[in-house]
Amino acid sequence: MKRIVFILLNLVGVSLNLLAQKPVEVALKLRDGSNVSGTTNLQDINLVTDYGKLIVPVKNVSAVKVGIPFDKTVYDKAKVYLGQLANSNEDMRKGAYNELIKLGMKAIPAICDFINDPKNQTEYTGEFTPDHALNELKMNGNIEDVSSTKDVITIDNEYVIGGLYEFQKLEVKTEYGTLSIPKEKIKSMEVMYMNADGGNELSFKLIASKNISTNQSGGWLKTGVMLKAGQKFSIIANGEITLSSLSNQKYHPDGSYETANGEKYKDTSGTDEYSAATYPSYGNVVYKIGENSADTHKAGAKFSGSAVSSGMLYLSIYETVYNAANTGSYTVKVILK
Repeated sequence: MKRIVFILLNLVGVSLNLLAQKPVEVALKLRDGSNVSGTTNLQDINLVTDYGKLIVPVKNVSAVKVGIPFDKTVYDKAKVYLGQLANSNEDMRKGAYNELIKLGMKAIPAICDFINDPKNQTEYTGEFTPDHALNELKMNGNIEDVSSTKDVITIDNEYVIGGLYEFQKLEVKTEYGTLSIPKEKIKSMEVMYMNADGGNELSFKLIASKNISTNQSGGWLKTGVMLKAGQKFSIIANGEITLSSLSNQKYHPDGSYETANGEKYKDTSGTDEYSAATYPSYGNVVYKIGENSADTHKAGAKFSGSAVSSGMLYLSIYETVYNAANTGSYTVKVILK
């Protein structure tokens, strides 16, 4: 009997641990075009996919793209109003149209299904049509893509999966106070997990065949880490890559390299990891703050310093020529103070 009780207590403990809320830092893009940054508490994400339920630990979530919300009750109401838009009485059409608009963006899935049904292609004319309703709702909600009702979760800045992430609203603590933001107002959010002690330690992988600073398509890895000007942080990197653009020489994060015949050299700037030199050399891990920043900073294998500005942290491998035939990768740890 004691053993059964012990097992039950353990299961309760596991459940409570999964359901416990964890502090995270978020950067939200709202559908009205505004941005909100702050902290909130999230449980591990319970994502309902086409293949079953998936629990994603908050610490592994990099970003969430919110889809068009689906509501069965609203969907059924919208179908009734859509049917009335074909009525010969203009007042009835106008009334049905206005009721459809009042349903808001949750009516969009029903309208899209209705428009895509071939039998409805020629029955609607004039001002109060499903197409006009769709365009008005898109404009009201600042919505570009109406094709997906799924929420898309990015895991470890690398893996992407879609499904239904059920939450009603986020309570976000900002420098101006706490905001309660409904899910339907959110377009996307970047997520950064915060350890209980207030520190942060995240790991990333830089792939040599992709994450090269001069690669115009995905060369810079978007970490999801938001830095504030003056904030202290560290970068520690290890691993080995082969740069086809540099005679297939093998490079390390500190810039040291080995030629094809086995000769080893320190980094190409002639300095080691303890040097004060800040200009990056081939193979170095580099970073920038802000997607559009033109300032590339050397991190090397070990870096510790302060953010020169506020913004998102991006990581890459320094090389002046991009070659997709590069191989290998670096493991990079970012530690926030």
